[in-house]
Amino acid sequence: MWDDRFENILRKYLPFLSDDETLAKETSLRDLGLDSLGTVELLSSLEGTYGVRFVDEALTMETFATAGVLWDTLAELRGAAA
Repeated sequence: MWDDRFENILRKYLPFLSDDETLAKETSLRDLGLDSLGTVELLSSLEGTYGVRFVDEALTMETFATAGVLWDTLAELRGAAA
């Protein structure tokens, strides 16, 4: 699963996810309120927090479809940067 930093950052961009609701890896981020502006801001927050750059191949709608896919992509980018 992902770390607490990731979930805390992600929750800021999901207005339809209540504080007491569990964020599942397969839940649609769009269904939880992630819009295009939120995606850009989320991307910037993740890059700054984790010290990575999302490569062009990772900048797709699929990458930001679910928390699980986004975390897997981030983990892959972190591994490549190490």
